[in-house]
Amino acid sequence: MHQIQIVKSGKENATKALILLHGRGASANDILSLTTHLNVDDFAFYAPQATGNSWYPLSFLAKPQENEPWLSSALEIVGQVVAEIVKTGIHKENIYFLGFSQGACLTAEFIARNAAKYGGAVIFTGGLIGDQIYPENYSGNFEATPVFIGTSNPDFHVPVERVYATTNILKEMGADVIEKVYDNMGHTISMDEIDIANKHIFKV
Repeated sequence: MHQIQIVKSGKENATKALILLHGRGASANDILSLTTHLNVDDFAFYAPQATGNSWYPLSFLAKPQENEPWLSSALEIVGQVVAEIVKTGIHKENIYFLGFSQGACLTAEFIARNAAKYGGAVIFTGGLIGDQIYPENYSGNFEATPVFIGTSNPDFHVPVERVYATTNILKEMGADVIEKVYDNMGHTISMDEIDIANKHIFKV
């Protein structure tokens, strides 16, 4: 099970918050370094650290029960971060999410299970978790929350078909999704993705 360890930075007494979820083998500080490229000068940052630098042990395409108890623990950690932010007086419509790779999958899974009017979400190379889509796990309405999903085709870890399916589910749940697939980009984050996130999610 994950231990609660959250790296916090950004603006004090902020009215907006960004939750950043790192990828497998990375750290909270790694994903926080992305904020220097984003239009988030007036945000508070919350970056939880996965125990052992991994949110769950197997591929996100494994059966969900095979990634337990780590998957449920990771989702619970994100929920606790959201609750902590709300307690500071920041409403959900001013809470934003960003994740890369394993963290992007966790981002997609969390927001789909807890859909609401959020500030926005950025999913850098990720999709909903499971050997298949489990729509019964997803509830709520995003009320036009802006979401950006970017990925490479092909990607060694994330099949583009799962990205398409994720986009469709989020749209059905009321999200305003921008999806962009890059040919042979590799498992990385491009400056074009950063630019799209800044334009459509982190609007100045």
